Amino acid sequence: MSLAVLYSRGLSGMEAPLVTVEVHLGGGLPSFTIVGLPEAEVKEARDRVRAALQNARFEFPARRITVNLAPAELPKESGRFDLPIALGILAASGQIPGNRLGEYEWAGELALTGELRPIRGALAMTFGARRNGRSFVLPRENAPEAALVKGAAIHPARSLLEICAHLTGREALPRCTDTPAPGFAEYPDLQDVKGQSHAKRALEIAAAGGHSVLMMGPPGTGKSMLAARFPGILPPMSEEQALESAAVQSLGSGGFNIAHWKRRPFRSPHHTASAVALVGGGSIPRPGEISMAMHGVLFLDELPEFDRRVLEVLREPLESGRITVSRAARQADFPACFQLIAAMNPCPCGYLGHFSGKCRCTPDQVARYRGKISGPLLDRIDIQIEAPAVPEADLLRQGNGETSGEVRSRVHAAHARAKSRQGKDNAHLTVKEIEIHCAPDERGEALLRQAISRLNLSARGYHRVLKVARTIADLAGSEEVSAAHVAEAVQYRRLDRA
Repeated sequence: MSLAVLYSRGLSGMEAPLVTVEVHLGGGLPSFTIVGLPEAEVKEARDRVRAALQNARFEFPARRITVNLAPAELPKESGRFDLPIALGILAASGQIPGNRLGEYEWAGELALTGELRPIRGALAMTFGARRNGRSFVLPRENAPEAALVKGAAIHPARSLLEICAHLTGREALPRCTDTPAPGFAEYPDLQDVKGQSHAKRALEIAAAGGHSVLMMGPPGTGKSMLAARFPGILPPMSEEQALESAAVQSLGSGGFNIAHWKRRPFRSPHHTASAVALVGGGSIPRPGEISMAMHGVLFLDELPEFDRRVLEVLREPLESGRITVSRAARQADFPACFQLIAAMNPCPCGYLGHFSGKCRCTPDQVARYRGKISGPLLDRIDIQIEAPAVPEADLLRQGNGETSGEVRSRVHAAHARAKSRQGKDNAHLTVKEIEIHCAPDERGEALLRQAISRLNLSARGYHRVLKVARTIADLAGSEEVSAAHVAEAVQYRRLDRA
């Protein structure tokens, strides 16, 4: 009877919990059993591992093989456990030495030929391996992604034979030392959008302070174009932000593309998306669109067309920057620090207020249409503006507005002021920090008092006006929040005024 113990990682939310792979060879009739709450992909490892070992000219033991994946209560999914299971069988049967297996963590899907195939979630697993002080052996295709984690000892491999040669001392696996260079992030230019100076100003403020935005206007006025150009005026991502964003994307079905390193994600789900697609979930919880937009932009076009119950799930992450997905058997926490950019028509036909005058919607129809968005959700959107129809003169004029680069330089300067003052974006200030950093002058306070009474601002709306005013002051290079800054901030509560 023999036993081999290896370490691998499963995925549960942003964490990649350690999984101990125990392989036991016993007497009795030949069999191959995997226990420890395996999903279908893990159960199928029996056939992949058997074929891979035989095609690599190893002996497959004609004994009773028991593979235990611990802890037993954690669901195990995907093919990443193929490699540790195969190595455990080889070590337990004495075909390779098992004294060095505990120095590493292992992950990789095996082809029937013994080649290693790439896996999902390599970046999150590398974080965990570095924390435990172990080296990480994984498929070669995942090495560039894993190398983004500084200080991690990564050994890429092409096949099971290469790994066995490393463990027997014949030929050591190379250590990955290449650090991927950030690619140039190309975004559409803001100069392409004609007119809409008011909306461009609002997006500049939103980019500088991390605020959420709702644009309301007739079809074809440039709302989607403005949203698509918004990532291009955001400040550059820090190393920590880029790693957090890439780690979440590595958990998604599409994985992380190394060419998008330090590029702000832009997610635009269709309005038929479910609540699970938006916030994450499933029998084994996976991140949804709001988490995939980590440190980037979540664009919701045709906002009232989303199911109201779907929109309501945005309320918590807009406040906390996190989302907890709870199921009967397990719970997962996902980060959800994103900027919401939403767009909607002013009425069911879309032409309310259009200079053509072709809207025939009744007040009741307009009220029902806008009522699809709840008051509590609107209260959490910092900036609410109109994007009116563009006059013919502006459409025919050659594009000569500011470029994204010019706007981005101002945004970066204002963002740096906020960071040096309080260490975070203005949108994420707490109530106490608002009192310290966003207190207006005497005239601004009087103006704000009038706005509260006339617009019936809630306490949350009041705080959000102050945070937007603070961002406007930062863009102007002012240390104080004046009446002019407060007045402009109040103008961006369009739906409160309505």
